[in-house]
Amino acid sequence: MTNMLRNTLLSTAISATVLATGAASAATLEEIREGGTVRIAVANEIPYGFMDMSGEAKGAGPDVARHVFEQMGIEDIEWTSTNFSSLIPGLRADRFDVAAAEMAVLPDRCQSVIYSEPNSSYGEGLLVAAGNPKDLHSYAAFADHDGKVAIMAGADQLEMLQKLGVPEDRMVTIASNADAISTVSTGRADAYAATSLTVSELADKDDGVESAGSFEDPVIDGAEVRSWGAFAFASGSTELRDAFNEELTKFKQTEEWREILSGYGFSEADIEGSGQRTTQELCDSSS
Repeated sequence: MTNMLRNTLLSTAISATVLATGAASAATLEEIREGGTVRIAVANEIPYGFMDMSGEAKGAGPDVARHVFEQMGIEDIEWTSTNFSSLIPGLRADRFDVAAAEMAVLPDRCQSVIYSEPNSSYGEGLLVAAGNPKDLHSYAAFADHDGKVAIMAGADQLEMLQKLGVPEDRMVTIASNADAISTVSTGRADAYAATSLTVSELADKDDGVESAGSFEDPVIDGAEVRSWGAFAFASGSTELRDAFNEELTKFKQTEEWREILSGYGFSEADIEGSGQRTTQELCDSSS
């Protein structure tokens, strides 16, 4: 995937909250082991990482992280829920140690944080009003369509839409997935661009919206878009990330890991696809 444009909302958030003053010192692996607690953030996105009604962290990211840290001898986890656009600034400001949000590994983000190896892969989708009255089936449709498409602040759908030639005035930015259903059902936007898993989850919550059928995957620079989600760490947390990777690699060879992902709706292609690219390849990628 191409480098994220520097004017994305995520980069703006990083600049405003962190880069002006520099990143804080991240907790070391030794400090975390001595303290016995690791701080993990989620973006409250089902099925990637979220807090349920009882306040328990759930999702592909938290469930896998819980197992990995247990194998590392760290069983006490302090969970934090924040907006997606606050994850990287929060890591850099040492507000938490890990982001378990299945955040897509993108070259621009690799300049600000470091990643584990991919834990998942996933494609794209489009949430539309029930009956799909505007007959929308792709992100590219908004390059010529006079309607509006919503995106979440900090999400990489912004770059996809820009690369497809969608004008800025046809994009509506929302703070979180929780706002997507009302944004589409009330007509503030004609659709919401997000991953296929997110769109499917949102469509199941309300009869006023649905997942666009016959969805056409975005083609950027000649390649169909697929994202690889991983755990993010502060740039100074190499030792912590490496220790995490060691256990994650082992866990991904088990049936338990596969059951966690499939239990949250990841397809066999998503699960198998998680091992098709390395983090280094994704960080170095220009397409």
